[in-house]
Amino acid sequence: MAERRLITGPTFEEMLHPHLIDPEIRAKANEARTKDPLAPINLFNISWRDINNRIQYAVLPPQLTGVETPIAVLTSTHFPTRSHKVGATYSVLIEKELFGDVDPWKHTLIWPSTGNYGIGGAYVAGRMGCNSIVILPEEMSKERFEMIEAYGARVIKTPGCESNVKEIYDKVKELMASDPNMRSMNQFEVMGNYRFHYYVTGNTIIDLARELAEQGIGSGKVSAFVSAMGSAGTIAAGDRLKQQWHDHKIVGLEPIQCPTLALNGYGGHDIQGIGDKHVTWIHNVNNMDAIMLIDDLETKLGLQIFADEGGLRALVNYFGIPQETVDYLKTRLGISSICNIFGAIKTAKYYRMGKDDLIVTVATDGLDRYGSVMEAMRRDYGVVDETEAIARVRSLFHGLRTDYIWEGNWENRARWHNLKYYTWVEQQGKTVQELDAQKDPAWWEAEQALVKEIDARLLEYRRTGRI
Repeated sequence: MAERRLITGPTFEEMLHPHLIDPEIRAKANEARTKDPLAPINLFNISWRDINNRIQYAVLPPQLTGVETPIAVLTSTHFPTRSHKVGATYSVLIEKELFGDVDPWKHTLIWPSTGNYGIGGAYVAGRMGCNSIVILPEEMSKERFEMIEAYGARVIKTPGCESNVKEIYDKVKELMASDPNMRSMNQFEVMGNYRFHYYVTGNTIIDLARELAEQGIGSGKVSAFVSAMGSAGTIAAGDRLKQQWHDHKIVGLEPIQCPTLALNGYGGHDIQGIGDKHVTWIHNVNNMDAIMLIDDLETKLGLQIFADEGGLRALVNYFGIPQETVDYLKTRLGISSICNIFGAIKTAKYYRMGKDDLIVTVATDGLDRYGSVMEAMRRDYGVVDETEAIARVRSLFHGLRTDYIWEGNWENRARWHNLKYYTWVEQQGKTVQELDAQKDPAWWEAEQALVKEIDARLLEYRRTGRI
């Protein structure tokens, strides 16, 4: 009987710079993107760049943002699963396999999620030959459940909405206790999630800043990176950017309905993918410069502008935004994408940034995740016509205020760090010593350094077939 080999994909370096992938493999992966999207070779399509090595992004026009500071939005609908979360799930699983923590022919993987991570986990695990269970709250959009099941994973629904993560943790504990061959791929804890965004997303943004400067946009420096926190994976890119530019600002966003870091708060909300009512283990809160709050209803009202024909016409005809820009954005923004854009605008205003600054944020998924949500919005608030769209752009985008902002002074950073105790020490089995170790930048630097070791292990496995 032939020896079974792990199904593998790109290294961190190849996800950052996919031109380093063997040209034959890359060509086959690109062909499979549309012809056979469930083929394992699609793992080599995990990158912020397209087949021509172009970073996928849009610079938002000032007619939309109301500020002169350029705001660049990385878009992720070209990734397998149409969300960048597939990069985090791949990174988590491949390193667990390479370090012997997961046997794909023996273990069932549990993916705790509120949506995109679970979709990514179902996709990656299925392509790599693993059985998966995805746990997520029952109130998430129906499109999320449909995608997870389409990728071959079993779904377990837990009570509540986006912020009901403890209920997810409780179900994970129950499953782990029931079967010794269960393995939890907890995005809120596992550092593979952090490493993907620190290295791949962070360095992609550095490359983007140089590219934009060559076009006369910004000065080649990123003044701020803005991201809402769900697992706090994406915001890890800011750690890399702050190493590049020490005065760089890392700005985190939370729903005003669930202000956990801002106010030790709690509550339900509907910015799907963020605001999970706890401080995650992988969040380097001692590197944060500010926390800002965003209203969940306003994000959905803002997204509806891009979902309804009247809104799209107003963006072009009244605000003078180029048709090609509107066409690019209309499928590439989701609810949390609008949240991130609002946060970027608030950041530009709060820090009084100018046209030579550059703010970068991320569109974590696209409109295809939210068809049912937009139908509910039309039912409750009406279809957006041009007049309504003009009013919404003026009030929601141009009218953003610099309220509900907490700066990352030493007192607030201490509070944010201390909040980890209640989830991770009291509930999840971490020790106080492990928690205290995260106060030292060296702890994070050691995790960052593992990128090179993981890449070396993967390359060695390709060469020899041995872990």
